[in-house]
Amino acid sequence: QVQLVESGGGLVQAGGSLRLSCAASGRGFSTYNLAWFRQAPGKDREFVGRIGWSGGLINYADSVKGRFTISRDNAKNTMYLQMNSLKPEDTAVYYCAARGNGVTYAYWGQGTQVTVSS
Repeated sequence: QVQLVESGGGLVQAGGSLRLSCAASGRGFSTYNLAWFRQAPGKDREFVGRIGWSGGLINYADSVKGRFTISRDNAKNTMYLQMNSLKPEDTAVYYCAARGNGVTYAYWGQGTQVTVSS
């Protein structure tokens, strides 16, 4: 089992950058596949991107491709989301999630708010 805590959110102007972190405690972090999701007010939660347990197999939603970068440091039990060229439509609560070999993300953080002003 793993516990996840996001940090790094905040208020930024359009065109700016933020880096989110997802710190994990518990065992087996390096064996988990990880992902970022986000949920804007009044909208469903949406997939942002994911990264495999070894740092490979990275995929992004079309809406963030070329602007966001996911990485992980298994030695530090941490995943990152570097967000550049932010847009007001990126405003949302951002969540990190982890899954083992199954298809369901079983572990979630509490979320961190990202607000992009125009």
